[in-house]
Amino acid sequence: KQTGIDRNHDYKRHGGDIKGIINHIDYIHDLGYTAIWPCPLLINDMPEGSYHGYAITDLYNVDPRFGDLEDYLNLSSSLKEKGMKLIMDQVANHCGLEHWWMKDLPFDDWVNFQENYENNKADWNWERTKFSNHRRTTNQDIYASEIDKKGMTDGWFVDAMPDLNQRNPFMAKYLIQNSIWWIETAKLGGIRQDTYPYPDKEFMSNWAGAIMKEYPDFNIVGEEWSYNPLLIAYWQEGAKNIDGYDSNLKSTMDFAMQQNVVDALNEEESWDKGLVKIYEGLANDFAYANPKSIMVFPDNHDKSRIFTQLKGDITNTKMALAAYAVMPRILQVYYGTEILMDDFDKPGDHGLIRTDFPGGWEGDEVNAFTGEGLSDDQKDMQEYMKSLLNFRKASTAIHSGKTVHFAPDNGTYVLTRMNDDETVVLILNKNEDPITLDLKRFAEIQLKGKSLKNIVTGESLSWRDKIKLEEKGVTLLTTNLN
Repeated sequence: KQTGIDRNHDYKRHGGDIKGIINHIDYIHDLGYTAIWPCPLLINDMPEGSYHGYAITDLYNVDPRFGDLEDYLNLSSSLKEKGMKLIMDQVANHCGLEHWWMKDLPFDDWVNFQENYENNKADWNWERTKFSNHRRTTNQDIYASEIDKKGMTDGWFVDAMPDLNQRNPFMAKYLIQNSIWWIETAKLGGIRQDTYPYPDKEFMSNWAGAIMKEYPDFNIVGEEWSYNPLLIAYWQEGAKNIDGYDSNLKSTMDFAMQQNVVDALNEEESWDKGLVKIYEGLANDFAYANPKSIMVFPDNHDKSRIFTQLKGDITNTKMALAAYAVMPRILQVYYGTEILMDDFDKPGDHGLIRTDFPGGWEGDEVNAFTGEGLSDDQKDMQEYMKSLLNFRKASTAIHSGKTVHFAPDNGTYVLTRMNDDETVVLILNKNEDPITLDLKRFAEIQLKGKSLKNIVTGESLSWRDKIKLEEKGVTLLTTNLN
């Protein structure tokens, strides 16, 4: 229904495809990434706004505007050759209004508020839609009314996305079998499940449980867009929830920590503002069953670019990226972060946030793959990201080490990761003028007299009584000198 290409329109299709990703796997790999997560690539045959992929109209077919099943399987196998994984973005909560089953619904409870839809489908629009109340806390709230629970789970996300009824056993089986089919067929490395708190939560537990039973080493991350760590923790497998709920979900998305880092760098330092936001944010990890399996991110396709969130401050952006990379989390980075892509013209606008990667189209004046047309700042950030991510990929201390951090002091914050083979030290410094750190405060990490390498500059230093920080920015040190 949408076949044209219009690169001048932020909300229309621009012509990118699966083969384009395959052609640039080397670039992604060399930056240090270990997996890629494309937004949904299944067919989304909607009359407008179909570019984002979340209104799927056939759960078994790749969108021909992106390619075909062979292309998708080639993407997976090409990544595997590089030691990388393919993450599939799936949606169990809703489908697109043009999904084939909406023409002849197989049961009278296939979608939620189905009677309302069928009575009004001849003149369907947003005014006739029973929307979700988006009160996601009803999943955990011990005082929540039944009407609020139903309004959250059964209401439609938007009028063009019918809300699927996972309480129908045939729908439930269909969705579970579909996920397993894609894992098996495409040799997926993981699933990112959209709008995780919106479907029936008992079904979501069964869905994740069925997958993990079949593939015990698989990973699934669920989108819980909440800034409350208690809500994020609720959805992780092993959480000791008062209602006994066990999600079978290994990983949730850490919107809380994402915001903490941004606030820490944007705010002026004081007792309860600035770097203490990271310090106290990580203190909340006591609530998580497994903090290291939670996924943190600087930004994504729904949030302003991190460079925009940090008001165009390159040094703060580097500090943020280092903090996300070193803390005990899985790290996800959005494409274009390495070249300072932004949405300053219309902050928060989804079309602008999801703009084209320069060099992906023939005739682009700027080509980030080759460096042609990039500014010095963009090239510098590319190199910074390459150093940071490749270091992280090889660091056993970051992967599985103990975490010890120290309360912010005088505009600095120190976070360490340690195991028997390596100690990593991250120092965030917000001071514009030179400052000296007294290293005696950090005696418990047992580094005195040891040599460390600065990952950012490549220089070596000896950890003694003091360290002078000449300027605002990030210092990332490792005892691994290789």
